[in-house]
Amino acid sequence: MLHTDTVRPEWIDYNGHLSEAYYVLVFGDATTALIERTGMDAAYRESTDCSLYTVEAHVRYLREVGPDAQLQVHTRVLGRDAKRLRLWHELLVGGRLAATEELMCLHVGREGALPFPDGVAAALDALAEPGAGEPEHAGRAIAPVGEEGTVA
Repeated sequence: MLHTDTVRPEWIDYNGHLSEAYYVLVFGDATTALIERTGMDAAYRESTDCSLYTVEAHVRYLREVGPDAQLQVHTRVLGRDAKRLRLWHELLVGGRLAATEELMCLHVGREGALPFPDGVAAALDALAEPGAGEPEHAGRAIAPVGEEGTVA
């Protein structure tokens, strides 16, 4: 799945590059695009009182992004169970990987975590890429300070 955007002037920090908060904003917009595409849109939220909540995120900032850059976010479903969804976003600029974000999301309603309805589950499953394997850095934790060879 693909989401696109353009870096706006107000997103540029004091170093002349995309501010870290706006990487997350763009990834959030990509998650919203996935939500809309899989049937969890405004009408769904209104009728079911359910939504997708991010409960954990891991962002890797790999390359500086400059003003007016054209952004592409490729989104993959890495897996899901009845109530949880694991996503992987890759932010590309000019075809080069600039950042990644891995998310753990939870399908939530008034009574707490609830199973995805069959139609939503099927739409999410359709966005998985069987046989593609895990991205190299998926599931990775932040290494303790002092460990050598942990910063690429």
